[in-house]
Amino acid sequence: MKNKVILITGATSGIGKATAFKFGQAGAKVVVSGRRQSEGQSVVEAIKAEGGEAIFVRADVTIEDDVKALVSKTVETYGRLDVAFNNAGVEHVAPISEVTRGDYQRLFDINVWGVTNSMQHEIAAMQKTGGGSIINTSSIGGHVGMAGLSIYIASKHAVEGLTKTTALEYAKEGIRVNAVAPGAIDTDMVTRFAGEEGSEMRAGLASMHPVGRMGRDTEIADAVLFLASDAASFITGTSLKVDGGFLAQ
Repeated sequence: MKNKVILITGATSGIGKATAFKFGQAGAKVVVSGRRQSEGQSVVEAIKAEGGEAIFVRADVTIEDDVKALVSKTVETYGRLDVAFNNAGVEHVAPISEVTRGDYQRLFDINVWGVTNSMQHEIAAMQKTGGGSIINTSSIGGHVGMAGLSIYIASKHAVEGLTKTTALEYAKEGIRVNAVAPGAIDTDMVTRFAGEEGSEMRAGLASMHPVGRMGRDTEIADAVLFLASDAASFITGTSLKVDGGFLAQ
């Protein structure tokens, strides 16, 4: 990853933040993006404190002009875009009978249109320099159903479909497109859903995974780093499941 230019959305916390650190440690030039300015700047300062190179660009992935400006700033600052990790996303917990039009619109705007919008601009930049690697954050929920998570599960199935189709559309141009599908990862998002350490729901989530625990954000970051690297040069259109054995059951 030495001197590669990496753009990460949803990089102000959780998996995105951990991945930004990993890329910084690997010698990449990291563009940290998200909606929260102060948190994003803190990630940048932490990367720089370890000797890495990074900038923060505030962007909302649902807004086309924001994403266009984000990619433009990346290319303006570092001259190119080699890797994009489209990680911005939100959860929604409710059975289908309780989902409102507003719930659906918000979730799909971020989780599906946000990925679509980001890939459109990222691909345009990568085409100018002969290719690149795109990784989208999916979920085990992109492969199976889960009661009580109706539209979240639907959105992640959509991300899986977008990933496969886009990979086919740009394979001959040297642009690889893959997804990473985490199991339950111990992040702020899971805490919002399952409560604090010691809660019954957290214990239940851990027990669902054959390894007996939830994953760590750094474990997803390692998988993203692999998919971004030349070690994965013959991998495109796939979904790497990092789930402690969940989907093997």
